[in-house]
Amino acid sequence: MRIVFLGPPGAGKGTQAEIISKEKKLPHISSGNLLREAVETKSETGRKARDYIEKGLLVPDEIVVDIIKDRILRDDCKSGFILDGFPRTLSQAKVLDEMLKKLGNRLDLVFYFAVSEESVVLRLTGRRICSSCGANYHEKFVPSEKEGICDKCGGTLYQRADDKLETVQERIRVYHEQTEDLIEYYKKSGILKEVVSDVNIEIITKNISDSIESALKKKDLISDGVV
Repeated sequence: MRIVFLGPPGAGKGTQAEIISKEKKLPHISSGNLLREAVETKSETGRKARDYIEKGLLVPDEIVVDIIKDRILRDDCKSGFILDGFPRTLSQAKVLDEMLKKLGNRLDLVFYFAVSEESVVLRLTGRRICSSCGANYHEKFVPSEKEGICDKCGGTLYQRADDKLETVQERIRVYHEQTEDLIEYYKKSGILKEVVSDVNIEIITKNISDSIESALKKKDLISDGVV
């Protein structure tokens, strides 16, 4: 199954992608993580992407597409994957479709995470990350026992530059401006499933998992010539 998780920053795409990735044994490909790794390793791509990321702007298509293409071509993606955070624009979606078409594949499902702007701001501005081990916390939902200190290793917790209030607000604005066209694009192709992500994590996971199983059964019936 080739799946895309679509939605604004802070909608819970990453959390669900990790859970579903383990459950369905599909690689979780996060464009944000791939870009941050490039920035941290100070690669040429990372240097180009850094200024955009820190300002809350979308990284140009040519940079993101190259990173995603390299990842999709790895052996572990032959049976499918979960794309989290890509595509973000209509032009990226069309490039992805063309890329998969050349490989003899196509997307099976796109999950759109519907969430209120208030929830997005609360989720993102409250996130904290350990500077030593990378553990994730949230000031309201998953606080550390001692403020500012990691429970696991004692490292210092910090707030990512793109999680600061001004940057989050800019990320939401950019999302609405450039990404919402994707909802209509995938709706027309008949593969869009809306997920209400202001509810319990377990409920969201079950809804996604059930949709994937239903799509798999339909795919099997088609391949068997039943439908």
